[in-house]
Amino acid sequence: MTKFKMTQADMDTLLDAMKPVPMIMLQCGEPTSQQENANNAWKSLGLKMGFKHMSVRPDGTDPLCFMAEVAS
Repeated sequence: MTKFKMTQADMDTLLDAMKPVPMIMLQCGEPTSQQENANNAWKSLGLKMGFKHMSVRPDGTDPLCFMAEVAS
């Protein structure tokens, strides 16, 4: 595991992705869930910063810092 630090802009993007999703009753299907949106935001950040998005763990020091496995 390696320590990473995201920017405040990255944190804002993650927080925006985790907001509730309004349900719109149309025939085009259900919107993605909050969990799916959060996972997609972490995946995008992982690609940007070079870590495996499903391995992220808080490091307990700073909300912008976390531990994750380096992507290969």
